[in-house]
Amino acid sequence: MTTETAVDPVALREEVKNKYREVACNPHGEYHFHTGRRLAQRLGYDAAVVAGMPDEAVESFAGVANPFALQALAPGEKVVDVGSGAGFDCFIAAQQVGPRGRVVGIDMLDAMLEKAQASAARMGLTNVEFRAGLVEEMPVEDAWADVVISNGVINLCADKKKAFEEIWRVLRPGGRLQFADIANGKPVPEAAIRNIDLWTA
Repeated sequence: MTTETAVDPVALREEVKNKYREVACNPHGEYHFHTGRRLAQRLGYDAAVVAGMPDEAVESFAGVANPFALQALAPGEKVVDVGSGAGFDCFIAAQQVGPRGRVVGIDMLDAMLEKAQASAARMGLTNVEFRAGLVEEMPVEDAWADVVISNGVINLCADKKKAFEEIWRVLRPGGRLQFADIANGKPVPEAAIRNIDLWTA
């Protein structure tokens, strides 16, 4: 079954890739959103945990809130981060779940994945890995995760129904979703929905 979307999902995905590739390669550039350590501080992340991370692990962070404010992860839990970027939330998750836990970050950008893998190695985090994939087609087995986290990514998916179906697929029965995102409760004109520039602006 195919789901029609009001915006071209392929074109939107390419625009998102272009924007966040720039954030990976030039994290201190001028963007319409905040990034890095100052953003993590504004969003209420544990200051001591963030301070213990190397700059490369934090500088490309571009989330919209703190998914761990909902509930801390438990030792031993298995976690999937949907749209993990350069890995900032994965590194927080890896420390919370400890050596018996596992964290899998999913992202569609090679530049972000490479940066995340390098930071994980530098930090000695052996319980976290990164895989190339889309929110709508995650390379994770059915019912694997205790928790799915996401931060400012689902709003950039054209087909949100498919995105949530995929999240439910990878979650085990009784698992939970902890995500931070941008939502709009007011009607949006169809012309605006079709305008890809407005999705990423």
